[in-house]
Amino acid sequence: MEAIKANEINEIIRQQIENFDTSMTVSEVGTVIKVGDGIAEIHGLEKVMAGELIEFPFDVRGLALNLEEDKVGAVLFGDFQKIKEGDEVKRTGRIMSVPVGDALIGRVVDALGNPIDGKGEIITEQFNPIERIAPGIVDRQ
Repeated sequence: MEAIKANEINEIIRQQIENFDTSMTVSEVGTVIKVGDGIAEIHGLEKVMAGELIEFPFDVRGLALNLEEDKVGAVLFGDFQKIKEGDEVKRTGRIMSVPVGDALIGRVVDALGNPIDGKGEIITEQFNPIERIAPGIVDRQ
C-alpha cells in the first residue's frame, strides 16, 4: 500500500480551494396550487410580470396573466396534463416574445414560435413581444 505524503494532501486541498466556484444563481420560484383546463394557479411568484414567460416541469411553459396579491394565474403551453399541484415553477424574467422576420415565411410554428414542420431550426435575431400596440391604420400595409 502506497502512503500519501502530507505535501500531496496539501496540494490537493489547495487546488480544490483555488478551483472552488463561489458563483450562485438566484431565481424566484413558486408552487402550483391548482391546475385545470390549461390554467395553473401559482403561489410564490411575487415579482412576476404580466406577460412573463414562466417555466414548469416537463418542458412546459406558461404565460403569467392574472396577477393577484397572493397568487398568479398562468395559461399553460405544451403537455399541461403532466402538471400537478405541488410542482415547482420558475420565473424567466422575460416578457413572452416570438421570433419574427423573413426566416418564418413558409414555416409552421407552435404558439411559442418553435418550428413544428420538420424543416429545422428557425434562425432569426429579431423577436417581438406577443402583446404590443398595433400600428395605426395609415401605417399598415
